[in-house]
Amino acid sequence: MSYRDPKLKVFTCNANPELAKELADYIGVPLGDADVLRFSDGEIQVRVNESVRGADVYIIQSTSAPVNEHLMELLVMVDALKRASAKSINVVIPYYGYARQDRKARSRDPITAKLVANLIMTAGAHRVIAMDLHATQLQGFFDIPVDHLLGVPILGHYFEQKNLSDVVVVSPDHGGVVRARKLADYLSAPLAIIDKRRPEPNVSEVMNIIGEVAGKTAILIDDIIDTAGTITLAAYALKKAGVKDVYACCTHPVLSGPAMQRLDEAPIQEVVVTNTIKLTHEQPSSKIVALSVAQLMGEAIIRVHEELSISTLFED
Repeated sequence: MSYRDPKLKVFTCNANPELAKELADYIGVPLGDADVLRFSDGEIQVRVNESVRGADVYIIQSTSAPVNEHLMELLVMVDALKRASAKSINVVIPYYGYARQDRKARSRDPITAKLVANLIMTAGAHRVIAMDLHATQLQGFFDIPVDHLLGVPILGHYFEQKNLSDVVVVSPDHGGVVRARKLADYLSAPLAIIDKRRPEPNVSEVMNIIGEVAGKTAILIDDIIDTAGTITLAAYALKKAGVKDVYACCTHPVLSGPAMQRLDEAPIQEVVVTNTIKLTHEQPSSKIVALSVAQLMGEAIIRVHEELSISTLFED
């Protein structure tokens, strides 16, 4: 199948070309002909090898590790397409790096998520399509349209197909309650919350479990699993509280540092993630199940291009 409008073009940088190819295949267009290269000193060079004059272009790039390299690739690609007279430049960011630096938690802290938004706008982007931003308020950091896609329907559909019994959806902290409630509503399951504090970055301590969990099958949900400290600590706490089985899920598998070892050792049956970030570990955990966001993001791109509603993608 080929998409009927030749003015829709999809390009990718180096963060996740497999997802970009899957996404382009869903839309029915070939990936744009462009190269993202390095000079010998490490500087990024972008070559666009086809005409984009008057085209609506979509750049697929997660700003995942190495985040600074991938962010710079995105900015240079936007600039190249702007100077090549693209009609509109739509930046598709499956995973938005620096999203957790979204406020001044302490005196003299930067708000780096806003700085990144400024860089993307200044480079020349006309629109952003993002997936499960760490905080929905990040949309307000941009002065251009932002379409915010949700991972809960993808994760929820997977668990729905498993036909698990006596499910309780658990938020590993207060900040994720809205996300957990959406999954709980999707599965028609009750909600529980783990009350914890974080004395320093990447270190968390469980304080209490709010809700009935004993004898149930728990599904932990978060937007990001980074070092897996929060999610595994929650799993141990749930087992101690009498939970039968623990499943974990997230949209963005950052999985840095000791994450793989922690997940392997924790009392978790499966860790369900999406492919917003390319899994590059030499020895990934056997517990990880990766789901694709290509159909959702591809449908969003088609709807943006045809000026249709995106919110209807998430209506029951």
